[in-house]
Amino acid sequence: MAVKRLYKIEEGRMICGVCGGVAEYFAMDPNVVRILWTALALAGPAVVVYLVAALLLPDKSRADE
Repeated sequence: MAVKRLYKIEEGRMICGVCGGVAEYFAMDPNVVRILWTALALAGPAVVVYLVAALLLPDKSRADE
């Protein structure tokens, strides 16, 4: 059984790849995650959460090691 890992994507990223990684983790369309994250950023502290995730999450190529 494969272990699911949260990571940043490298291919197809818009800014840092966090939304793409979250979309892959939950098997969703990355554009839906980006729209939801933008809506949350306008209503709350999602920008800070995104920056923390961008700093802490490994890239996909490093997460596979």
